[in-house]
Amino acid sequence: MPARVRTASSRVAQALAALDRASMRKTPQRVAIVRAFVDDVTHPTAQQIFDRLRRAMPTMSFATVYNTLAALEQAGVCRTLELDGAAGEGGRRFDPIVEPHDHAVCDRCGAVRDVPRHAQQSAGAPLEGFHVRAIDRIYRGECARCRSSSAEQSANSAEK
Repeated sequence: MPARVRTASSRVAQALAALDRASMRKTPQRVAIVRAFVDDVTHPTAQQIFDRLRRAMPTMSFATVYNTLAALEQAGVCRTLELDGAAGEGGRRFDPIVEPHDHAVCDRCGAVRDVPRHAQQSAGAPLEGFHVRAIDRIYRGECARCRSSSAEQSANSAEK
């Protein structure tokens, strides 16, 4: 997993500074979104963050969550993953780790996990006739929990 070289408080401070640069006021809702997101390693969707926060902040809108995450992405504080076709929660997921790394996605449950980058090509490196801005490598398969569940179900079926 990529190293988290900054502390949680410095990641929150960096994200809040990014909102300032985007001329977005630090409302209680936006601060709550930042705090809920910056240490979330599950690669949540905007809907998941909204669902997590709306009980404590019933007046917060989904648009506030989405626009806050979009501003953080624009500022380089987070990145998005497009995971169409993944099981469970596919679509646009948000990743608070911007350092280069890859992802493993479970086809059964949709879980997303960080994978250290071992690529020879890096962002910014020359590629004949092309400037590489980003590399998004996604490994698809089945996570250990789902494999274990499949093996257990197979064993139970064989016993019957």
